[in-house]
Amino acid sequence: MSTQDKGRLYGVGLGPGDPSLMTVRAVEVIAEADVIAYHSARHGRSIARSIAAKHLRADHIEEPLVYPVTTESTDHPGGYRGALDDFYEECAQRLAAHLDAGRTVAVISEGDPFFYGSYQHMHKRLAHRYPTEVIPGVTSVSAAAARLGTPLVEADEVLTILPGTLPEEELTARLASTDAAVVMKLGRTFPAVRGAMEASGRLAEARYVERATMTGERTDTLASVDADSVPYFAVAVVPSRIANPPAEPARGEVVVVGTGPAGPLWLTPETRGALSSATDLVGYTTYLDRVPVRPGQLRHGSDNKVESERAEFALDLARRGRRVAVVSGGDPGVFAMATAVLEVASQDAYRDVPVRVLPGVTAANAAAAKAGAPLGHDYAVISLSDRLKPWEVIAERLRAAATADLVLALYNPGSRSRTWQVGKARELLLEHRAPDTPVVLGRDVGGPEESVRIVRLADLDPAEVDMRTILLIGSSQTRAVRRGDGQEIVWTPRRYPEA
Repeated sequence: MSTQDKGRLYGVGLGPGDPSLMTVRAVEVIAEADVIAYHSARHGRSIARSIAAKHLRADHIEEPLVYPVTTESTDHPGGYRGALDDFYEECAQRLAAHLDAGRTVAVISEGDPFFYGSYQHMHKRLAHRYPTEVIPGVTSVSAAAARLGTPLVEADEVLTILPGTLPEEELTARLASTDAAVVMKLGRTFPAVRGAMEASGRLAEARYVERATMTGERTDTLASVDADSVPYFAVAVVPSRIANPPAEPARGEVVVVGTGPAGPLWLTPETRGALSSATDLVGYTTYLDRVPVRPGQLRHGSDNKVESERAEFALDLARRGRRVAVVSGGDPGVFAMATAVLEVASQDAYRDVPVRVLPGVTAANAAAAKAGAPLGHDYAVISLSDRLKPWEVIAERLRAAATADLVLALYNPGSRSRTWQVGKARELLLEHRAPDTPVVLGRDVGGPEESVRIVRLADLDPAEVDMRTILLIGSSQTRAVRRGDGQEIVWTPRRYPEA
């Protein structure tokens, strides 16, 4: 049969429920169609059919696609998913019979056909065989925002759409990291969704919309909704923070965050959430520049050498009721701002100010991942900076770690004012390590000038090391191998030879 002899398949979005929100094109397609198909539960009532009811004619052939199961159990050998797959195949065959007979088939669905819509299962099975057109519809997301009368997103904000069927921990992580969100498919998932809202700190912002634009519509704050009253056709909305700034907290807090070694790809969801919800950002200007500018958020940049003053400033802001994020590079607890903040916070004047530390990807882990797995066994982390401790202490620790045959991660190896420490460290380590010990030089890892090289310990050139470089010195067991594609990798075995 030629394409010209076949009928045309339409996926028709009907909007969120109010028939007046159907598009002109949707009405036209229904009028042209020979067959109107719609999904329904076993009770036979179809929301899609009720929306389009006044546009259906007596001569329309109706094809109710009645689900064999919804969420209940089934004795199908393939379980719930197997039962649905068989159902979709059977439905597709029924519609294909009409299309093969030259009839035009319109599969109508509430909302938009490609937005969690049932139509997509027919599309995947039929669109490659028949001429097909999809008619978009107004989604429940847009309808919910309209009924709440509040913008979903503004400027550079990010909107995240989530199914409530995700695990609660996954919902929590995604809610914490986004600016605005809509959680679909509530009903039985509502307790987990509410728990995720609370755990992510978004519950106070969250709104609830049930049956938007339909009979029985209800809106409320999410926190006040009784879980037993929530139907499937309800959504949770966390709207724009710019348009709906969170209320000032009863008391301020300081959250010390790590931005990782470079840009946004290295941020954890928890850190993203803390940065977006803060009223004030405090930090070394270079690290603050990694954080996107947000309307209404104050930024307090300073030089890298005033850590105690920066910590005191942040705590003073929090004491006045501000939500302060102290921004650090890498992990804030590894040679970074967490120690400075906690040291000042231990003073009597600040003991009542809440302080939290959120972990970040530290430079050693970032460089190690780029090189392979040099930190696969025991290792020590040492800073070569003698600005806050004497070189004699550094040298003693290097000897102890080298004697113990630990892999070494050396932070702050050099700067414009410190040019000799790397050479001294190399000399000391060569007393305990073989000249061909692999050394990873990771510079600007994750950044635009990223460079990860592997050299022999004997060939380590101090002139090639600066403040943006981290050194990973292998143990006696660390191996460097060149793979078939030419890439050289380094790893340290987890097994250690017996004495």
